[in-house]
Amino acid sequence: MPYISDMAGRPPTKSAPAFGMQLAALRKARGWTQPQLADKLGITLAALTHYERKAENPTADFVAKVAKLFNVPSDDLLGVSIKPTRKPGPPSRMEQLTEQLSTLPRQKQKAVVEILEGYLKTVSNGNGKH
Repeated sequence: MPYISDMAGRPPTKSAPAFGMQLAALRKARGWTQPQLADKLGITLAALTHYERKAENPTADFVAKVAKLFNVPSDDLLGVSIKPTRKPGPPSRMEQLTEQLSTLPRQKQKAVVEILEGYLKTVSNGNGKH
């Protein structure tokens, strides 16, 4: 049975909220139409369209249901980015060297990386001294 276009109706006048954009992207990545996803979630097509285009505050239950269906973290659906935590105190020697390397011109960065890769390859093969 043919389905209505994924974006049937009047085009939105403002961009969708983060949750709606993620929901639509996940749906499209699976090759599902809006009616198919609405059916899988047990909601109406109108409700799904609302979630994809307008819902600023989806319920926690609905977010959990979508996360489970797509096997993704709820934070990803909500557009929440969690910064990795870092140990308190001064940066490690490796962090200092990485920062210093990032300030070098590209050609010099490339040369240092090639030297480091060569050394690591030698050590991982058991041919280098530690």
